[in-house]
Amino acid sequence: MTTPSDAHDELAGPADGPEPQQPVAEPDAHPAGGDHEDAAGSATAPELHEEEATAPEPPATPQPSPSGWAALARALRFRASRGQLLAGVLCAVLGFALVVQVRQNNETSLSGLSQADLVRILDETTTRGDALATEVNDLRSERDQLLSGSDKRQAALDALRRSAETQGILTGRLPAEGPGVVVTLTEPNGQIKPVTMLNMLEELRNAGAEAIDLNGNRVTASSAFAGVPGAVTLDGVTLEKPYVWTAIGDPDTISTALQIPGGAMAAVRSNGGEGVLQRRDLVEVTSIRTLPDPQYATPVPAAAG
Repeated sequence: MTTPSDAHDELAGPADGPEPQQPVAEPDAHPAGGDHEDAAGSATAPELHEEEATAPEPPATPQPSPSGWAALARALRFRASRGQLLAGVLCAVLGFALVVQVRQNNETSLSGLSQADLVRILDETTTRGDALATEVNDLRSERDQLLSGSDKRQAALDALRRSAETQGILTGRLPAEGPGVVVTLTEPNGQIKPVTMLNMLEELRNAGAEAIDLNGNRVTASSAFAGVPGAVTLDGVTLEKPYVWTAIGDPDTISTALQIPGGAMAAVRSNGGEGVLQRRDLVEVTSIRTLPDPQYATPVPAAAG
């Protein structure tokens, strides 16, 4: 028989003890109807992937074709290679060198002379041309006399004599006299170089000097300068200072040629030397030079007939 205390105990027992844990239903990973959707999804997923794989790609947007001007500009665009750059640099250097050379030539040309000097040079050139024309006429007359048969022997002797005198003066075997110049070179501030003396000789010859003497030494076509600045030698003979040039020829032509800008006298001044030029109506070249007989050259035999 159950007593009230027992009933009380029964009622209190479950209250005091731990409450029975109710099974908690795990939340469904999918909402209601998920089973159906999973099933449908599992059934249609492969089909969607298939459609995505086989779906055609959208057509590419066509690029606008370049216009004719754009194509021409792209074709004419400069593309420099290493060889082109090197060629350009070489052309620039060559052009610069040509400009410098032209300027130097202009500085030493006749453009630097005054009008009076140019007129004098023209007159001297005309006079020289007239003298050459006269010489041509004389030679033609001499030839006509030799061919005419009148006094052929005397004409031949006269021709030989004049030829011997001319060759004797030009080769230095005979003394000579006539109009010319005397140039005295000194070295107050430097030493004149052998090449400067050679330039003097070339200027005298170009100006028409027919007989040249330097410090008592006859200068001929075979003469040569050597030595060092301050000790110049002519044909092996050391020259003493001052250097005195005596030349027979047209004084005006020779003096103009020596004093032209960039000429022989300018070269003397660049060496620290000075020059005094005197024109004279009569100068004498008394020095002579004995030339050795040629060892290898012989005259060409006269043509028969």
